[in-house]
Amino acid sequence: MTIENPIPFGRPQMGQAEIDAVVQVLSGPQLVHGPVAKAFEQRFAARAGAKHAITVSSCTTGLHLVLHVHDIGPGDEVIVPAMTHVATANAVEYCRAKPVFADILPDSGNIDPAHVQSLLTPATRAIIPVHYLGLPCDMDRLEALARPANAFLLEDCALALDADYDGRKAGTLGLAGTFSFYPAKHMTTAEGGMIITDDDNLAQRLGRAKAFSYDRGLGERTKPGIYDVVGLGFNYRMSEVHAAIGLAQMDRLDEIQKVRARNYAALRDSLAGLDEVTVFAPQQGKARSSHYCLNAILPHDRSIDRDAVVQSLNAQGIGTSVHYPSAVPLFTFYREKYGYRPGQFPVAEWMAEQTISLPVGPHLHDGDPERIGAAMKTAIMQAKRQ
Repeated sequence: MTIENPIPFGRPQMGQAEIDAVVQVLSGPQLVHGPVAKAFEQRFAARAGAKHAITVSSCTTGLHLVLHVHDIGPGDEVIVPAMTHVATANAVEYCRAKPVFADILPDSGNIDPAHVQSLLTPATRAIIPVHYLGLPCDMDRLEALARPANAFLLEDCALALDADYDGRKAGTLGLAGTFSFYPAKHMTTAEGGMIITDDDNLAQRLGRAKAFSYDRGLGERTKPGIYDVVGLGFNYRMSEVHAAIGLAQMDRLDEIQKVRARNYAALRDSLAGLDEVTVFAPQQGKARSSHYCLNAILPHDRSIDRDAVVQSLNAQGIGTSVHYPSAVPLFTFYREKYGYRPGQFPVAEWMAEQTISLPVGPHLHDGDPERIGAAMKTAIMQAKRQ
C-alpha cells in the first residue's frame, strides 16, 4: 500500500545555492587546502562565539584528533556517557585509552554528574559530555569535577548546533567542541565535521595533525612539494566541495533553526496528555536545546512494546529513528572487552529499549507535527490492545 505524503525522519535541505557553490569549486583550480574551507571555518567560529574553528572529515575524527593531540593513550581513562552514538567511545579506543561509562539522567538523557564523580580516578584525563539530542549537559557541575581532577572537557556537539548554556553556545564550554554535518543533522556538508576551541596552541596543533602533521601547509612551502613531518598526523581534512555546501547551508541556518524549534513545540503540545510517553523539556535550567528531534520514551516497565508502536507509526507514514539502540557498554564489542553486563546502566538501558525518535526538521509541512502526534496516540492505543 502506498502511503500518501509520508514524513521521513530526516531529509537534507539542499537547493540551487548548494549546487551553484559546488559547481563553482569544481570549476576552479583547488579542491583541498583552499580558501573555501578557510572561509567556512571563520564563519562557523563567528557563529559559535569561538576563536578558532577547524574543518575535519567528520565529528568522529574531530573527537579523535582532540584526544590525539592531547596525547591520550594507553593507561588513560576518558569518561563518556553510556547513552550516545558509539563514535564517542570509539574515539577513545582509537587512542588505545579506556572509555569509562557513566549512566545518564532520566529527565534529559545527559550524563549524570553524580555518576561521573564516582568514576574519577588518577587515570582520568578527560570527560566527554554529549549534549543528548541537542540539550546541553550540566556544564557547571562537570567543570567543577574536571578541574580538580586535572581533566579536560571535550564537548560532543554532534546534535547540538546552536544549543545554548547560560548564554554561551555549545562547544565553547570546555576545551573544545566537535560538530557533525552528516546529512540528517541541523546543517550538512554531505559529510564532514568541525572542531571549535579558544585555545590558540590547540587550534594550531589540530590544524597540523588533521593533514599528516606537515610542518608547512600547502601555501606555506617556499619549495613546492618540500615539507617535514613533525608528528603523527592523519588525513582528516574537509574538501573545498564539502566546505562550499557548508557555507551555503549557513545562509539558511537561522530559518532552519526557527522551524525546528516551532515543530518541536507543536509536536510536544500534540503529545500532551499521553501519560504513557515521556518527553524532555527543551529548556532545563541554563540549558536550551537545539531541537534535533523529539524523543518519545515509553514506560520503564516495558508495558508498551516499542516495536509495535514503531510499526504502527511507519504504517501511518511517519518516519522514526532510535537514539540509541543500546547503552554503548552493552554493545558486543564493549561488553566482551570490558565485561559490562545488563543492569549496570539502568537509565541508559531504559532509553535504549523504549525510546522513539520523531522528526521535527524543516522538511515538515504545516500540520505535520499534529499529524505525527495523532499517529503516536493511535499507535499507543493499538499497542495497548495487543
